[in-house]
Amino acid sequence: MEVMKSGRRGRRKKLMAEMNVVPYIDVMLVLLIIFMATAPLVTQGVRVELPKAVSEPVESDSEPHVITVNVAGEYFISWDEDGEKPVDLQTVAAKILAVRSTNPDEPVLIKGDKGVVYEKIVHLLASLSAAGVTGVGLLTEPEG
Repeated sequence: MEVMKSGRRGRRKKLMAEMNVVPYIDVMLVLLIIFMATAPLVTQGVRVELPKAVSEPVESDSEPHVITVNVAGEYFISWDEDGEKPVDLQTVAAKILAVRSTNPDEPVLIKGDKGVVYEKIVHLLASLSAAGVTGVGLLTEPEG
């Protein structure tokens, strides 16, 4: 009896060295869509409700320094590493002076909640004025 030899014995299947990246691309596109949809929802800083007023937008070449006053009357500094922690007036004035010593033309804006006691804004303006900071602006929401 003769044993038939298979013709396949001599030909081995080559291993594929390629990786299928299509599933990874699909996952990345889904993540990109999720991040694009959630990015506008992420807010930075302290949440305040600004008063509405008719005003012109501020034009500036540099990023303004924003001091936030929440409804409880606490002061926050936007450019500080601890921007979520309240600070006192002396700290606000000292940090503004330190930042503006390198570029005195950078704008300083106050973002005060519409429910904050007016006295807190006046104390902040007086403290900044006493420290030599001039040209402070107030942020508002556009009407309508």
